[in-house]
Amino acid sequence: MYIPAHYKNENLDEVKEFVKENSFGILVNQVKGRPWASHIPLELDVDKDGQDVLVGHISKANMQLEDFKEDQEVLCIFNGPHSYVSSSWYKEEEVPTWNYIAVHMYGKLVLMEDADVLASLHKLVDKYEQDSANPLSLDNLSPSVMQQTRGIIGFKIVISEIQAAYKLSQGRKDDHPNIIQELKIKGCPGSSAIAYHMNKKK
Repeated sequence: MYIPAHYKNENLDEVKEFVKENSFGILVNQVKGRPWASHIPLELDVDKDGQDVLVGHISKANMQLEDFKEDQEVLCIFNGPHSYVSSSWYKEEEVPTWNYIAVHMYGKLVLMEDADVLASLHKLVDKYEQDSANPLSLDNLSPSVMQQTRGIIGFKIVISEIQAAYKLSQGRKDDHPNIIQELKIKGCPGSSAIAYHMNKKK
């Protein structure tokens, strides 16, 4: 994606943490010559070779599988908070803009064996059930319900490139206090989160 130099985040530890916290991503490939996207959990992990990978699964009924080939390069998109920024919050006249955080990851597909798929599903459910009042475990589901896992294909994506855009009004340092205050006043989750990240980057 296009990222002006001052919006580029090359702190990989911070970017990876962002992806872990915003792991419901978009998987993009080509199907019959057209872009195709699926909105799915894509969990950042490290494989047995120490490589950073994304782990996910899709339904066997998903047309994306038609061109789902080993070693195919795919794009994974992770969106974070975003908010409109009014130029009325600036000291000088300027056009309005939008602040946001987004990460793109490129990599090659590797299809997973059934046992590895099942292990990844356990890990996924355990991660998101840990804060539940009554955490569910796949170990407690009946064999008939678990048969549904036969309808998915699991994969990992060996990451080859990471692009991270943190557009947080970096070019308007003098206006930061007022932008942050106005974002907080708006009170919506996206604006509040952008204000938090702007404060964090001070």
